[in-house]
Amino acid sequence: GTWVRAMSRPRKALFISSPIGLGHAQRDLAIARELRKLHPDLEIEWLTVDPAARYLAEEGERVHPIAKRLANESRHFEQVAGEHDLSAFFALRTMDEIMVHNFLTFSDLLEEERYDLVIGDEAWDVDYYLHENPELKRQPFVFLTDFVGCLPMGDDEREKFLCADRNADDIEHVARFPYVRDAAIFVGNREDVTEEPFGPALPGIRAWTDRNFSYAGYALPFDPAAFVDTDKVRARLGYGLRERIAIAAVGGTGVGRHLLEKIARAFPRMKRQVPELRLILVAGPRLAADEFPRCEGLEVRSYVHNLFEHLACCDLALVQGGLSTCMELVGTRRPFLSFPLAQHFEQCMHVRRRLANYGADNSVDYHALTPEALAEQALAKMHAPVRYRPVEIDGAARAARRIAEVLENRRWAQR
Repeated sequence: GTWVRAMSRPRKALFISSPIGLGHAQRDLAIARELRKLHPDLEIEWLTVDPAARYLAEEGERVHPIAKRLANESRHFEQVAGEHDLSAFFALRTMDEIMVHNFLTFSDLLEEERYDLVIGDEAWDVDYYLHENPELKRQPFVFLTDFVGCLPMGDDEREKFLCADRNADDIEHVARFPYVRDAAIFVGNREDVTEEPFGPALPGIRAWTDRNFSYAGYALPFDPAAFVDTDKVRARLGYGLRERIAIAAVGGTGVGRHLLEKIARAFPRMKRQVPELRLILVAGPRLAADEFPRCEGLEVRSYVHNLFEHLACCDLALVQGGLSTCMELVGTRRPFLSFPLAQHFEQCMHVRRRLANYGADNSVDYHALTPEALAEQALAKMHAPVRYRPVEIDGAARAARRIAEVLENRRWAQR
C-alpha cells in the first residue's frame, strides 16, 4: 500500500486470539470492549481462525484478511487425540510446523501494517519466536494466558523431562529478554496458580508467576446479574418454562465426539426418569449431526452463537473440561458435570484446581462411566443444590487497564 506518515496513522492494535475453542475469543472480546472504553480512538484488528474468527465477525469485529493464511491448530489437536484422550503437551510439542508457519504469517502482517500494540492471548507461537528472535519485535507486546507451566501427567519419565525442558526454555527466555513482553497478564487469581515446581531444580510456578505476571482475575464475557431471571432468558431464547433443559457442549474441535456419543446413549434413561427433559447436543462445526443416535427429546446443533446465554438458563450442563465453559457455568450458578480429557494437563490439573477454588470441581472420569452411570450422576447433579463461590466480574476491565498502561507508557513518569 501507499506509505503514510506515522503521525497521520490512526492508533491501531492487533489482538491475536487462540482459536482452540471459543472461550478465548469471548473473553478477548470482553477485554477489547473494556479497552475501547479507555481509548475510544483505538482501532482493533484480530488475527485468528475459525471458529473464533467467525464468532468475532458475527460480533461486528474486523478479522484481518491475512488470517486466511493461518494453519488451523484444531485439526492438529484432532489428529493426535484418542478416545476422549488428548495429551495437550505432546500435541503442543508436535506442532512446530504450524507454529512456524503462523509466526511467519504474523511477521508478514507486521511488514504490511503498522500497529501501536500487539496483544496475544495464548499466542504461544508469537511469544516463543519473538523471544528466539527479539530483533523482530516492532511494537509493544502484551501476553495473556490462563495457565502457567506444562505439567507431566502420571509417571512417564520422558514426559517429565520434556515438560521441565520446555518450562526451562520459557523461564530462560523471560530472564534473558524481559523486554519482549511489555506486560504479561494471568487471566485469573494468584491461588489459581499451582505451587508445584516447573521441574527438578526449577522455581515454584506460583512464585515465578508472582514475579513475571500481573493477576487480572477471571474475565467473564458477561455480567452474571443479567442472567439471574432465568425465566426471562428462557423466554427470549425460545425455551418452554415447563421443560427441563440439558445442554452438552464440547468446544469447537472434533475431540469431543466420544463424549457426545456417550451422553446421547445415556439420554433415554434420563428421559424415562424425567419425561420433560430435553437434551441439546452442541456438536461444533467439525462434527455432523447425523453421526449421533436419534431419539425423542434429543436435538443436535452444530453452532450456537453466545452459547453462554443458553447455558445460563439450563437445568444441567455436561461439558468437556475447558476453562471458559466451566467458569461461565460457575458464574451463572448452573449445575454441571465436566469431563476433562485424559492426559490433558491443563484440563486435568490447572482447570480442576481453579474450579476447586470456587467450590465447583464437578469433574468426572469419562473412561470410568458407563452410559447408565452417567445418567444417574447427571440427574443427581441436576437435583443437587449449587454452592459455588461467586466469580469476580471485573476481570476484563482489570486486564484492559493493564493493557492501556502499556499503550500509554507512562508508568515510569514522576507521579
